[in-house]
Amino acid sequence: MEQYIGLHFIDVIIIFVYMAGSLLLGVYCTRFVGSAEDFFIAGKALPFWAIGFSIVTSDIGATDLVAVGGAAYKHGVSAANFDWMGSMPAMVIAAFVFVPYFWRSGVFTIPEFLGRRYNTAVQFINGLIWAVVLFFMLAIMQWLSADKLMGTVLGWNPYLTLWITAGITGIYTFSGGLTAVVFTDVVQLIVMYVGGFGLLALSLWEVGGWSALQEKILAMGPQYKDHFTLLLPHDTTGPFPWTGIVFGLGLVMAVAYMSGNQVIVQRTLGARSEWDAKGGMLFGGLLKAFIPLMVALPGLCAIILVPQLGAENADRAVPEMIRLLMPAGLRGLMFAALFAAMMSHISATLNSTTTIFITDIIGQLRNWFGKAPLAEKTALGMGRVITAALIISTALLAEPIANREQIYVFMQTILSLFQGPLLAILLLGIVWRRATGYGGLAGLVLGVAFCFVLKYTPGLFPSEEPFLFVAWWSFVFALIVTVVVSLLTKPEPEEKLRGMVWSSVVLDEDAQEALKERVAP
Repeated sequence: MEQYIGLHFIDVIIIFVYMAGSLLLGVYCTRFVGSAEDFFIAGKALPFWAIGFSIVTSDIGATDLVAVGGAAYKHGVSAANFDWMGSMPAMVIAAFVFVPYFWRSGVFTIPEFLGRRYNTAVQFINGLIWAVVLFFMLAIMQWLSADKLMGTVLGWNPYLTLWITAGITGIYTFSGGLTAVVFTDVVQLIVMYVGGFGLLALSLWEVGGWSALQEKILAMGPQYKDHFTLLLPHDTTGPFPWTGIVFGLGLVMAVAYMSGNQVIVQRTLGARSEWDAKGGMLFGGLLKAFIPLMVALPGLCAIILVPQLGAENADRAVPEMIRLLMPAGLRGLMFAALFAAMMSHISATLNSTTTIFITDIIGQLRNWFGKAPLAEKTALGMGRVITAALIISTALLAEPIANREQIYVFMQTILSLFQGPLLAILLLGIVWRRATGYGGLAGLVLGVAFCFVLKYTPGLFPSEEPFLFVAWWSFVFALIVTVVVSLLTKPEPEEKLRGMVWSSVVLDEDAQEALKERVAP
């Protein structure tokens, strides 16, 4: 029988103040929203520090606070690579290679950039893929938070929790758009850091420190011999072998996630200058360095303190640690941190999904049917309608979509099925002027199809969950396809490549002058 904990009145007050404050701050930002540009990219007025805070808060979410801790409980410290090797180097690459081109182009979305570089078919297909994936992510985040967090720790009805948090998040995202999302994220990251590091300190204190933690876990049996190995052997049956981590994660999935994920990049698109766009991404990388400490290590401590969970209930490790260790007051702050993680990730994903629907799906369908682009006020109103529809529909479908054992591995598997091809066409589109629209389209479509072949061919890889290998080999395959098809098709005209390709920006004096004017206040 599961044990639940009650909340002291201090905890209730802390949670109430946090929730009410987030709602009021988000609704207050409505005064800054008068156009579609304000709603989707904050009127291009965001400073670097707000961008950095928001990138980290939007990325980690409640799924990381729970699922990475669960992965560490089951597989060890190798799960922390998703924040160390899987974030910081990729964010440096994103800041200096991809973000400047996205910001200079003035686009609202990554698919829109691909549409300008290649063709509208690439934009529509990539937008449709992201819309479907982000819809799944929204549902997963909502149910994970409501069930595995609040259900495990407090015994709250997950359906009631889901609708309360969806309502609050939906209201301030509906009202204030990206501006509301970003500035509530700043507050939420501070709350998350205080709560997360509080849990880490209590966890290490309870087990006797880092050295004692290692000794106790290694003494529990040979099944834990690799729990403190950051890079696991290639032939491991777990989902994190070193080859997959280095090539699949470090070189493909991480770079694709930080450079091609609309949820992450949208903050930089709203930067007030190119410098703020780059600086925001780099500052976010610095903040990210601390995330594994407060996320993965409590999961390791749970092996000692709640060994009865077993691998099948690994995702409940962090909630159980909260239940066991947090005193009144600090417990309320930790719950506020969990709400912060959940709401920030949901609001960011919600806003980005809406942007993709308006810009890359509805916008392109109108274009193909010969209709005029949406007027500013119409786009703003439609964006708010889609925001409301998304939060309601994902809340209704949250349980059947997210109710599975290893949520974190499931999410990474979804991402691996298209991020390799996406990175291939993004990279070639920027560094190789000979890449053509047909080449990009073939690389994307055939690359995604190849992902499914790799994923569902039995015995192809040693790992039971080969999503890292799928990402790497689909990236290589899509590179080859894009190059071959591009060489067989007619080159793109110079005017189309102007400002979109590395050589046309670095070597073109007129382009450099135009960029100086674009960056000037």
